Amino acid sequence: MMEWTDRHCRFFHRLLTRRALLYTEMLTTGAVLHGDRARFLRYDAAEHPLALQLGGSDPRALAACAKIGADLGFDEINLNAGCPSDRVQDGRFGACLMAEPQLVGDCVAAMKAAVAIPVTVKCRIGIDEQDAESALEIFAQSIESARAGALIVHARKAWLKGLSPKENREVPPLDHDRVYRLKAAHPRLNVVLNGGIAGVEDALLHLDRVDGVMMGRAAYQEPWRLIAVDPLIFGDAAAFASPQQAAAALVPYIERELVEGTRLHAITRHLHGLFRAVPGARAYRRRLADAATSPHADAQLLAAALAMVSDAVLDRDRVLAHIAA
Repeated sequence: MMEWTDRHCRFFHRLLTRRALLYTEMLTTGAVLHGDRARFLRYDAAEHPLALQLGGSDPRALAACAKIGADLGFDEINLNAGCPSDRVQDGRFGACLMAEPQLVGDCVAAMKAAVAIPVTVKCRIGIDEQDAESALEIFAQSIESARAGALIVHARKAWLKGLSPKENREVPPLDHDRVYRLKAAHPRLNVVLNGGIAGVEDALLHLDRVDGVMMGRAAYQEPWRLIAVDPLIFGDAAAFASPQQAAAALVPYIERELVEGTRLHAITRHLHGLFRAVPGARAYRRRLADAATSPHADAQLLAAALAMVSDAVLDRDRVLAHIAA
């Protein structure tokens, strides 16, 4: 998610789950080819497995960017054909590509020819006046013919005319059944469901009908939910027994980044939702907000914020019960 899932966010999310596949922000081909690659494509080795998400519509440019990503060690290249913002429409990428399935297939084929890692696509079930049944089927056929590694489907239409990006995340009705039917019609295509997934338990309800589930804003706004991913989805032990322990484990990373000139707020802004609805959460968020105003804030500010959160969230059983609520 643009301006959300940056490298600091991803490093923290990796502390919460060892197994989930993480995605970068969407990066345009222009930014990758002509921008500050050291800034845009930087990541920590701890973030693996990690997918590079690209925005573009020129097969050659996407192939070049895919190769750059593969050479830098990314585990997957993902083409975004689902973002509805005006900026991506003007650039002829994002959700408007739902109207050009053959072009998207050409883009996938070009990227696959350039790299040995998986190439995947994220899309909507349709745009504007398209019939979601036929539009998604034609799009999926093109993706499958190009041998994409997976099709990640946000189970809403995108209305490019008349709705803002925020409204496009909330107003068009969810149609998970349409994604189920897509998977049934394309058993050899890996189909991942996105949209309206509020938590890990919610994700479990879909996994007998599709190959995977993507959590977006729920994972960002309430990152504590990710602690349940490893035990509930993969059958592994949770990385930490509580959100507070996970946040405390971020301190060495913060100290390292501060030495390199990173402002504390650039990291802690991703932790604001960690204790939503927990006693002390409001005071915790207020204390973290201090990092936005002080150029000298250090890791002790996070420690002070964590001290404001109730001990009621410290043991694992209560955390997982909170997650299931």
